[in-house]
Amino acid sequence: MKKSVLALGLVAVFLTSCGDKKKEEVKKEVETKVEAVKEEVKAEATDAVADNLELGKKLFTEKTCATCHNPDMKVIGPSIKEINKVYAEQNANMVKFLKGESPAIVDTDPGQVAIMKANLDGFVKDMTGDELAAITAYMRSVK
Repeated sequence: MKKSVLALGLVAVFLTSCGDKKKEEVKKEVETKVEAVKEEVKAEATDAVADNLELGKKLFTEKTCATCHNPDMKVIGPSIKEINKVYAEQNANMVKFLKGESPAIVDTDPGQVAIMKANLDGFVKDMTGDELAAITAYMRSVK
């Protein structure tokens, strides 16, 4: 009888320990899959950001923003770096400005504001919010 109880106990210990190994293997497999999915999502997000920046750069050029705004120096309008600096300091929203929902805060000279307003009314009004966000993302990427 004692031998039966001892044998039964050993079998129970053996089965329990095998279950723990299996649980660990399953846990590691799940963690590996989760990490792979995270990496895939991260790669997709990086691609989306790159695509958005590329679209913003294309629109910035096509919509003639580049005619007045140079990355480093004032041409007709302020440089992109100056625009970024002022918008960051004032925690302002470029998309709202481009939509005409907020006043000019970088170059507030009335003559410049009138020229800028005419340009924005001419070619920005038909752009989608996503396109305006892409232009803004491109501008913010200029360092």
